[in-house]
Amino acid sequence: MNDKPTYLQVQNVSKVFGQFTALQGISFSAARGEFISILGPSGCGKTTLLRVIAGLERQTRGTVFIEGRDVSAFPVSRRKVGIVFQSYALFPNLTARENIAYGLKRQGKPRSAVNAHVDELLDLVGLGGMGRKHPAQLSGGQQQRVALARAIAVAPDLLLLDEPLSALDAKVRQKLRGEIRQLQQRLGITTIMVTHDQEEALTMADRILVIEQGRLAQDGTPHEIYDKPASPFVANFIGTMNFIEGATKIDNGLYGIGNTRLRISGENGSSRLPAGCRVTLAIRPEDILLQGDPAAPNRLNARVAGMEYRGSLFRIDLCLPNATHGAGTLTAEVPTHAVRHLAITPDTNLPVYLPVDRLRVYANEGVQVRI
Repeated sequence: MNDKPTYLQVQNVSKVFGQFTALQGISFSAARGEFISILGPSGCGKTTLLRVIAGLERQTRGTVFIEGRDVSAFPVSRRKVGIVFQSYALFPNLTARENIAYGLKRQGKPRSAVNAHVDELLDLVGLGGMGRKHPAQLSGGQQQRVALARAIAVAPDLLLLDEPLSALDAKVRQKLRGEIRQLQQRLGITTIMVTHDQEEALTMADRILVIEQGRLAQDGTPHEIYDKPASPFVANFIGTMNFIEGATKIDNGLYGIGNTRLRISGENGSSRLPAGCRVTLAIRPEDILLQGDPAAPNRLNARVAGMEYRGSLFRIDLCLPNATHGAGTLTAEVPTHAVRHLAITPDTNLPVYLPVDRLRVYANEGVQVRI
């Protein structure tokens, strides 16, 4: 539970473009100093939501509050926000120093104060001594640092990042996301970042908002989003998930697929489902065990149908010949040392264990859930 005061509130925000509804009734809040990631596939409405928060788009319905004040009709200039765009949007004819100083000069700051602050910011983002270079003379990562320094130069209370690392290669992205997170924590700026990269969201954010077709599919911490996804969409979008379809609820904690019985602890919200209803079960590949007590529940016989080497682990396709319907194949992620120890090869027959506390249950569409 975050005990910091609420800085930003978005209440029931919708945005319609002609016949297209980009956002549908989205509500959330952000505490002062919190880092929130808005995550979702392309076209889901996440950038539109960021633009509404910034004041670059006017919502069709709903309200945006900053520090308790309704800013729904305010332009971006009255919201005290800093924005870093996906394209960086640096002025190509200005040096790095001049780009960073741009907002400060517009505020009418004295030249000596501007120069001193720009020097501090260049050092802060690791670009000391590079202030006289133009954007074309800088790498993508360096341009991103300039854009970030320019955004925080005007001392915003809210920092908005629109897919800030998407144009960079993997190694630079990995380095910069750590630097951005450390800088955000050091400055204590409330930050909202849009991304379609699940790894970025999981490693950088305090909380993640998952958007599906303009709606808020789940709001939670990275651990909640990954370990307790609220829907099959979230489960499949964040990481990789095995779905076992065609299951039927027999009793609380007990599900059947043909002649196979699977037990689930904690119910994962499924206690509200009526007995006899059709459900989909789900389990992460890394949660499937290839060793265990022979008497343990959820032990299935499997055959290795395929193996994909990924360095530190193998991704293994497991065929379950005794299972029926949607449970015919599962994918497991197994550490390489375990594969060697168990001498697993294609066509190996071995037991598979689905831990009772790692399986999740989702009601199929049309199933009425008791509230």
